[in-house]
Amino acid sequence: MLEQATRVILIRHGETAWNRATRIQGHTDIPLSTLGLAQAERLAEALADEPLTAIYSSDLSRARQTAEAVARSQGLVVQIDMGLRERAFGRFEGLSWDEIAQNHPEDSARWRRREPDFQVGGGESLNTFSARCLVAAQRAVAAHPGQAIALVAHGGVLDCLYRAATRTALDAPRSWQLGNATINRLLATGEGFTLVGWNDDRHLAGLSADDVAA
Repeated sequence: MLEQATRVILIRHGETAWNRATRIQGHTDIPLSTLGLAQAERLAEALADEPLTAIYSSDLSRARQTAEAVARSQGLVVQIDMGLRERAFGRFEGLSWDEIAQNHPEDSARWRRREPDFQVGGGESLNTFSARCLVAAQRAVAAHPGQAIALVAHGGVLDCLYRAATRTALDAPRSWQLGNATINRLLATGEGFTLVGWNDDRHLAGLSADDVAA
């Protein structure tokens, strides 16, 4: 049991070219786009005054690049935790949502129904993935009781932690946003995670692909 609450800032990486093309990334290591890099810098500016003790990140480039921008503004070193990786999607990786629906209709239907035990060939089930994410987040929290930390990860990871904080089932339809480089806040205690704030994107106002160099 934690004696002191830990404040958690949960961050999805900045945008990638595959995000824009609605391609499933999973464990495929795709770097930030030019827009994603700009989003990461805006995020770092927005969090510059946050008293962060540690920054943890997935090892994948898109998350690590985002975390490094925040770490530079904080004078911290990013700590890598592979437990914060996105869900492994097996043969879905590299395909767009439309291509998945066209080429793998039965698997697509099960995926969209959010069947907790469904695994795409070579991938992870929601149950396995969620358990991995929660263990990684709890590990980071346990190391920093009473402090503030940032976890930089992926949309699927954020989704699992949102569900844990709101006691929402894994197979329930999603009604919340998972924006790139947004600020999301949780409180962690011995009772688990509690939602404080979600999908704060005010620091990204006016920023689009047209505003940055190609």
